Amino acid sequence: MSKNIPELYGSLVFNDKIMRNKLPKDVYNALQKTIQTGTHLELDVANAVAVAMKEWAVENGATHFTHWFQPMTGITAEKHDSFITPTGGGEIIMDFSGKELVKGEPDASSFPSGGLRATFEARGYTAWDPTSYAFIKDQTLYIPTAFCSYTGEALDKKTPLLRSMEALNKEATRLLHILGHDEVKSVNTTVGPEQEYFLIDKALYRARKDLVFCGRTLIGAAPPKGQEMEDHYFGVLKPRVSAYMHELDEELWKLGVPAKTKHNEVAPAQHELAPVYDTTNVAVDHNQLTMEMMKKVADKHDLACLIHEKPFEGINGSGKHNNWSISTDTGLNLLDPGKNPGSNLVFLVFLTAVIKAVDEYADLMRISVASAGNDHRLGANEAPPAIVSIFLGDEINRVVESLEQDSEFHNHAQVQMETGAHVLPHFMKDNTDRNRTSPFAFTGNKFEFRMPGSSLSVAGPNIVLNTAVAEEVRQFADALEGTPSEDMEKAVRKLLKKAISDHKRIIFNGNGYTDEWVEEAKRRGLYNLKALPDAMPYFIAPKNVELFTKHHIFTEGEIHARYDILLENYSKAIHVESKTMVEMLQKDLMPPLLAFTGDTAQAAAQKKAFAPSISTASEEKLVAELSSLYDTLAAGVEKLAADTAQAEHISDPLEAAIYYCRTVLEQMNTLRVSADKAESLIPDTYLPYPTYDELLFSV
Repeated sequence: MSKNIPELYGSLVFNDKIMRNKLPKDVYNALQKTIQTGTHLELDVANAVAVAMKEWAVENGATHFTHWFQPMTGITAEKHDSFITPTGGGEIIMDFSGKELVKGEPDASSFPSGGLRATFEARGYTAWDPTSYAFIKDQTLYIPTAFCSYTGEALDKKTPLLRSMEALNKEATRLLHILGHDEVKSVNTTVGPEQEYFLIDKALYRARKDLVFCGRTLIGAAPPKGQEMEDHYFGVLKPRVSAYMHELDEELWKLGVPAKTKHNEVAPAQHELAPVYDTTNVAVDHNQLTMEMMKKVADKHDLACLIHEKPFEGINGSGKHNNWSISTDTGLNLLDPGKNPGSNLVFLVFLTAVIKAVDEYADLMRISVASAGNDHRLGANEAPPAIVSIFLGDEINRVVESLEQDSEFHNHAQVQMETGAHVLPHFMKDNTDRNRTSPFAFTGNKFEFRMPGSSLSVAGPNIVLNTAVAEEVRQFADALEGTPSEDMEKAVRKLLKKAISDHKRIIFNGNGYTDEWVEEAKRRGLYNLKALPDAMPYFIAPKNVELFTKHHIFTEGEIHARYDILLENYSKAIHVESKTMVEMLQKDLMPPLLAFTGDTAQAAAQKKAFAPSISTASEEKLVAELSSLYDTLAAGVEKLAADTAQAEHISDPLEAAIYYCRTVLEQMNTLRVSADKAESLIPDTYLPYPTYDELLFSV
């Protein structure tokens, strides 16, 4: 290999190795104490770190620095400042202070705040997150930060995420101490977000207004071949795609992103990248970097990377599986069953806490993944349904049943895999199969939350997961506190028995794609929140407001702000899509439809003039069908434009979102049927935009 990957990895990251080399020992120790225990960082320490960070950045070609943050737009934001400081006489020095490191001041009025800030109240602050390493990109030192308003409200996704991590750390450490694990000093969650995406030719992408403006196609007839041959999944990487993936890996490795697995996904032109697990806030930062780098590297290869949840109708969309676990500073994975899960008390306690949390806060789990894009994907035969449930697998399900029934659990002996070919190596089967239809599946020593959409920041789902589990762990700790050690196991099993009995309705190990499950879930009393407007009222339900405020994740004002922002973002997305669809139909599809109709009619007339006895029945039938489709599209475009204009006058965010969902989006879906039918009848040479055939099979 021409490149030394261990040397390449993290070469643009101000990581622990660099800090050890660059910082005085006392400064390094003070910084590590802040990172590990959350203690306040003194300004003299910050100044020393800033000097070392600047020197390292300049050595690696950086000329600027930026506070990199994650506002409620769902993407990242940055404002660049140079290191230069004039010294007089026309000279400068490269300078960077501790104050500049720990605090920035972007304009808070220009980001979504849900009414927390008036438009004239511009001051906001970014605050350095020392638990996430700074890095260099585009000759700029990037400093991961949180973003808050002048009065302290969280205006971003990172601040509540860090709060949720602290809440779970506090409650889980307390519970472990009650259970006799006094050696544990802290508990953290880890995440590995798998990222699905599409790659298409850049020139074709630029020729589609819907892809440029909306990230998804709003019209498009199905190609003769889609994914039905199942020949793309895990297939051989095409040279152009392989070259892209190689460069993407290297760019991510430089930034310390542990990109691990890459392969073709199910749909044509679809692929996946999965990283190694990392601490949750770092994993969130890395995933934002991954999405950005995917697009940037694609551009260099004359490709376009699509991260929308449903870029193409009729084939699979893209998700982002959130692999989540809990571990201690002593290296114990609290969700690892071990060899004897039935007697692993710590595992049983935390497993049950997760089951209880997902059942009690299933509405919040659904809301955490809700968006205009993801609503197209959830419930299709490619993604979990909109109904939240838990898959445990055969062995862990038997463990849970034994707890509820006060019966002894007996491990099943591992079974050797029999392939029938003696030349193949022997290996042991896993204790359970996987369930790809489950929204929240136990997969050995972690849970895989499969509902998040591909464009989503995984901060939201992990805020909910961390907080909900923190609450259940708190309740368990309260119930067990003061129990004598000799009575602890009996008390724990009694507690878990009741929790499982009360919340086993959330456990479902069957096929989540069937209509029967929808009916069964309804009988169980589980939520089926199909679209964001259906789900959002639950966000401000008293039990959920109490959860977030009790653990200091959000204030009531921050909750209502996010309620408004999520609804407004949903409405804005559909508004843009509607306007784009109207323009595409009026300018890009209907004129070719009219032209082809005229040409077909003219050809029929010429045939009749040449030989009156020749039949023109086929041409007449086609002209009639084309004319009917044109009339349908013309009337539909007029109605869609009027519906969209009407939506702009609705001031209440929920009412507006419901109108966009039930009226505007439904009209778009109806209109698309006629548009796609018309496109399928028109020769490609008439169309000014590339078809699905070209988009999906050109790379």
